[in-house]
Amino acid sequence: MVWGRIAARCALAGWVVAGLGAPVLAETMVVRATGPSAATYKPGSKLADGGSLVLKAGDVVTLLDARGTRTLRGPGSFNVAASASAAPVNGVMLAALLDTKRVRRARTGAVRGNVGDAPAAPPHRPNLWMVDVAQSGTLCVADPAAVRLWRADAAKPATVRISGGGGNATASFAAGESITAWPATAPVRDGAAYRLNDGAKAAELRFALVDPAPQGLDGTAASLMAHQCTAQLDLLVETAALADGSARN
Repeated sequence: MVWGRIAARCALAGWVVAGLGAPVLAETMVVRATGPSAATYKPGSKLADGGSLVLKAGDVVTLLDARGTRTLRGPGSFNVAASASAAPVNGVMLAALLDTKRVRRARTGAVRGNVGDAPAAPPHRPNLWMVDVAQSGTLCVADPAAVRLWRADAAKPATVRISGGGGNATASFAAGESITAWPATAPVRDGAAYRLNDGAKAAELRFALVDPAPQGLDGTAASLMAHQCTAQLDLLVETAALADGSARN
């Protein structure tokens, strides 16, 4: 729901993310809004391509479409269909994030910079549908049979105890391993609540099953918002971001 420079890679991204033979038609929606006009531009609001946004000082609105995201900062009037000056969306990265069938193994290298370097950004799940063992909340799942657990710190072996969904189970990580399978003895059920405990931190999780059909960025974002899968929406928006700064009309 954001704009990028319309280039070959942008077209490729639309094809890869949607899983179709041609780029999908974009539908622009608001995914974040803060400031005086936040009540006017609520997350989930759909915007016509020919329309415009009038923002006041202090307004920050993030839009998303099938190609990516665009952040607008007031004051000013902004054309919904205008292109932002930004690098093309990374279609390969988005395809890996949204893939519901093949959950790739994450690399498990060091995540801290050298002494004197700026602090390294915290690691993020490489796939939208993975369960962060340290994060509570509602998690949308497109394929219950392919659910995987993910942890940010893979330095040491760990065991996660899972209770809920009609059973108790454990999942183990070897040293250096950041991804492991969700145990079959704790079936993933729509609306079921689970408690995860790795001995250091506990997380409360609830699953929401969503349509596994390819939906593109906009359809996926709408589904995440409808099911209140906030952490996944944040990850989607962050990955799809093409520009982070003041946009011009």
